[in-house]
This record gives sequence, C-alpha cells and structure tokens, in this order.
Amino acid sequence: MSSHDPVLSSERRHLTESREALRRMREATTRVENAVGGDAVSTQYLKQTLYRRMRSLEDDPTVPLFFGRLDYATALGAELDERLYIGRRHVTGELGGEPLVMDWRAPMSLPFYRARPGDPMGVAMRRRFGFRHGEITAYEDEDLVSASDAGSRLLAEEIERPRTGPMRDIVATIQPDQDVLVRTDLATSLCIQGAPGTGKTAVGLHRAAYLLYAHRDQLSRSGVLVVGPNESFLGYIGDVLPALGEIDARQTTAEGLLTESTGAKVRGVDSAAVATLKGDARLATVLRQAVWSSPAEPSGPLVVPYGSRVVRVPSHRVAAAMESLRERGVRYEAGRKLLPQRLAHEVLLRLEATGETTDDRVQNSVARSAPVKALVALIWPALTPAGVLHRLLSDPDALAAVADGVLDAEEQAALIWAAPSRTAGSAKWTHPDLPLLDELADLLDRTPSVGHVIVDEAQDLSPMALRAVGRRATTGSITVLGDLAQATTPWGARDWGVALGHLGKPDAAVTELTEGFRVPGAVIEYAARLLPSIAPGLRAPRSVRHSRGDLDLRLVSDPVKHLAAAAMEAAGREGTVGVIVADPQLPAARKALSAIPYTELGQATTTEAFESHLDLVPSSLAKGLEFDHVLLVDPAAIVAAEADVLTGWRRLYVALTRAVTSLVVLHDGNLPEPLL
Repeated sequence: MSSHDPVLSSERRHLTESREALRRMREATTRVENAVGGDAVSTQYLKQTLYRRMRSLEDDPTVPLFFGRLDYATALGAELDERLYIGRRHVTGELGGEPLVMDWRAPMSLPFYRARPGDPMGVAMRRRFGFRHGEITAYEDEDLVSASDAGSRLLAEEIERPRTGPMRDIVATIQPDQDVLVRTDLATSLCIQGAPGTGKTAVGLHRAAYLLYAHRDQLSRSGVLVVGPNESFLGYIGDVLPALGEIDARQTTAEGLLTESTGAKVRGVDSAAVATLKGDARLATVLRQAVWSSPAEPSGPLVVPYGSRVVRVPSHRVAAAMESLRERGVRYEAGRKLLPQRLAHEVLLRLEATGETTDDRVQNSVARSAPVKALVALIWPALTPAGVLHRLLSDPDALAAVADGVLDAEEQAALIWAAPSRTAGSAKWTHPDLPLLDELADLLDRTPSVGHVIVDEAQDLSPMALRAVGRRATTGSITVLGDLAQATTPWGARDWGVALGHLGKPDAAVTELTEGFRVPGAVIEYAARLLPSIAPGLRAPRSVRHSRGDLDLRLVSDPVKHLAAAAMEAAGREGTVGVIVADPQLPAARKALSAIPYTELGQATTTEAFESHLDLVPSSLAKGLEFDHVLLVDPAAIVAAEADVLTGWRRLYVALTRAVTSLVVLHDGNLPEPLL
C-alpha cells in the first residue's frame, strides 16, 4: 500500500491528532496534581485518583492508539451517520469533547467485534489498521452490507505475527465468542475451559479490564484480584492491564496470597501423597471440628460480685448463651467477643429481678469484669490458626478426636509430623499447609471479599486451595480459567463441576474454547494425540490459523548434546525462542548454552524475564507462556521428572503447546506411545 495513498495519509493525520489530544489530557491532569481536598483524607483520595488517571493516560508510541474504525449509517438503523475510531482508551478532542478515539469497552464499540454481514449492527463499514512500531502502514475495509464474509487478512496477520517480550493485549483481535465472555455481567461467574492457544488467559484479563470500566465505582471500592500460577507467569502477563489503562487490579500467585494472609514461612516439604491428602476437601471438616470443639461446657455457675451482693448465673444458662451464639453461625472469634455481653445480660436480668436499675453502662462494666473475662477464657479460649494446626499435626490423639469418621487411621498417621516442633512458631510449614492455615483463619475471622476474582491455571489448585481462592469472592463473582488436560499436580482438578463447588460457585457456567488462534495446526494436532490418554472427556482443539507452522521431530542419540546447535539455529529466526527442558536437566542445559546469550526463567528478575531473545525454560514453569519458536529437549526426561506417568504426559502436553510458529523436538526415540 503506497505511503501516498490519500486514505492512509488521512488516517495518519487522525492518529497524530489523537496522540496530541492524549498529551493535552495528561497535561490537564498534571496541572491539578497538587490540588488539595477539604481534609487530609479527601486530599489523599484525590491524589490517588489523579495518580491513577495519569497512569491511564500514559502513551506508548510503539502501541497504536486505535486499531479500527466503524462507519455508522442511519440507513442501517444507527442514530447518526458518524465515524468512530476504536482503541485501548478514550481520547477526547478539544472542541465540544467529541471523541477522537472510543474505548473498546464502550457499548458503541461492540460492533467492531460482533458485527457481520447479515447483522451489521448499524455499521456500514468496518476498517482495520495495520501498524508497525506504532505507525499506520495499512488498512483494510469490510463491507458489512454485502453478503460476503471472506475474513480479514490484517486480522490473520496480527494474530499470527511474531511476538517479543511479555504477553500483550489481544484487544484488536478479540473474536466474537471471546467478546461475549469478556462482556459478561459482573454478577455472573464463569468457568472457561480452554485448550492451548485459545486465548483463555487473555480473555480473563480483558474481562477484568471490561469490568473495571463498566463497574468502576463498585470495583474501585471492592477490588479485582488476579491469581496466577507462579511469579514467571505474573511477569509474563504483567503489562496487559496497564496497556489497557487499568492499574487497579491486584495480581498475585495463590502461594503469595496465602503467605501474606497467614504470615507463615514455608520451610518444609511434603511428599506428593501427603500434599494430596492435605489438599483434600475433607480437611475442611476436620479443621471446622477442631475449632468448634474448643469451647468447653461450663463446670459451674458464673459468680459476679455487684455492690454488696453476689449474682449467680447457673451453668445451664451459661451453656445456653454459648449455644445461641453458635446457632447464629458467627465466626469463632466473633462468638468469643460477643459472649461477655451475653453473660452480662444474664447478670442484669437477675439484678433487675431484685429491683436494681440497670443500663448499658452497667452491662458493659459487668462484661469487662474479672469473673466474666476469666470464665470466657476458660470456656471459649482464644485460638490462632497456627496453634490449632500445630496441635493437630503434632498430637495423634488431638487429630483423632476431630478426624475419626472423616479420615481413616492410615490417613491420620500420614498427617502427623515425624519430628514435631515444640511450638507453632518454630513449625516447618509446607506449601500445602498454607490453605489449611487460611481455612482456620476464616473459621476464626471472616475473610474479606473482593468484587471479582480471576484465577488462571485453576486446574492445578487443590480443593483446599480452591476454597481459599473462592472465599475471596464470597460476595463477588469469579472467572475461572484453565485446562483439565494441563493439570500437572497430583491433587489437580479432574472435573470443573467439582472444582466450582470448592470455589463456592457451583452454578457458574462452563464454556469450552477449542479454536486455537496462536498454536499452529501441525503443532496442536501432534500434541493432541495425548488427549485421549490425559483428558478423554475434552474435545480436541482445532487451529484456525492460516499457517500450519513448522514441526520438526529430530531423532538424536543425546538430546542435551545436540541442544547448543539447535538453539543457535532457532536463535537466528525472528521472534522469541523458548528452550524447554526437564527441571533435573537444567544444569546440563546451562552448560550447553554457555556460549549463547540467554535468560533462565525462574532465575531472572522481573525486568529481565521475557526481554531476552532466547529463554531457558524449566518445564515446571512453561505453563501459560508462549514463544514464537520452541526447542523441546528430551520429552522422556520431562515425563520422568513427574511423580507419575499421567502427570508426566500432561506436563509434556503443556511443553509441546507453547510454540506459536515452530516446534523442534530433540528426542532419542523414547516417546510416549500416543506420540509414536
């Protein structure tokens, strides 16, 4: 397309004008940056609001401000004949506040994603733009009035073009079925089962951006939480929401979330069998019984001196006060704090029966009296999550008292520490202990809920970990993202219905995405040979890309020995390169790559990760990532590194599906039988 094309020149002028308008919007915000409110709280709130506003108006010259255009026509039912440019954020012109760019989340932008011949939604023409380094290089028009639906060349090129660096947004390439999920109402919880390359993670993040736009006031108070599988993954997705003008969503891992909430330091390791048992949902029953078995039956009356007399509350009335609190369903700590007032009320009833005049001050005084405080400490003792769990894992009798009928004797014995620590403070907690401590914390004090939670790679979370994530959305909604075929933990989900029950959202709709936009056909079809063995209930994914991609299965005598040459070859191609090896083979891989510049995921800092042209990727960290070119070394070693063959095959399925353009597999002939 000629650079002298008058249409192209006009669109470039609009881009320049839009960037200038965005600069003015940011400058206007800067001028009020030092504004003060009526008081200190108002001033701080104003500063935070202005900071978020300035962040949302930041301009990256390498990213286009708009990527499409809609020409509305009154002849097709539109209110006006008007032209709208669709982009990542709203940009307003100087005169009359007319929009130069319409936010992709606005209702007027909807036809860009869903209009089609036969249902133009009031739009006569949809224009897509091609960009390079932030500058318009091409455009393509779709006549939505005609009956033709030939598809978009620019859209296909954008989906398939090589990527560099972390994950970026897909806002220009959202498909109609994806858009329906993105714009689902806040009150609705979703579960998106997505095969590799179907864009489930991007859909989840864009759903977060859409909800923050459509429900700004509500979610600015209650919050949005994004839970990912590991720190490398968070680094990979970290730029998506800021690129869409959103900085209000918190992003963390399940481990980070639970470490922060419990304050526990992980210093121990459990076997796979014990970790699976600790993740079992039956532990919730054991923990609940451990907490609520702590209150004791009063052994005698409450005796409270009052002036010249002594007031006695019989033990059965004390027990009744305790039972009334339990029947209300209060948390343990709330009940412990309410009990003194209940007992004081019993005392006041007896005082009033003798003619005494009482009021709230008398009741509060009695509730704070030494006899009441001493009795409450005895019959409703203070607990800590660490103290309760330490006692259960240290004392077989204490565990049996609350676990009999729930866990068998062998399971109880497996939970008991071989060498118990003397105190909870010196306990060597493990990762599977964190959800148990969090469960106990919620039994004692209710966990605060946010407005919306997005949990990615949810299939790898244990039932107890799912419960921990779910209670962060008890008054909000949740978006669950995952793939049962990629469950690579012994305790992972096998059924979304069961997992949603653990999350507390059993009625959430499950949508299955099978059309892959990123993984090429040759690669996904080869990897899908494993599906009947690892996830027989799932439909096979289908690549909708024009390019079939490159699949190269290289039979070599020693895969690690041939790694360096293959890596050098891959590094000569455009785009990112991921060298995926089994975790135990990392030392040998580092040695093989010693003469080649690379970054090792899991070792690099957040700023270094994904900025390198070539990344060395432990197979345990590959999930959720993508690279233009993947060099997969020794599939047999990746399988052997897992606790069992099924988990190993699932890990291999993950590794095989990280490629966007080409996949080279170095193997010595020892492949899983379905891949032969």
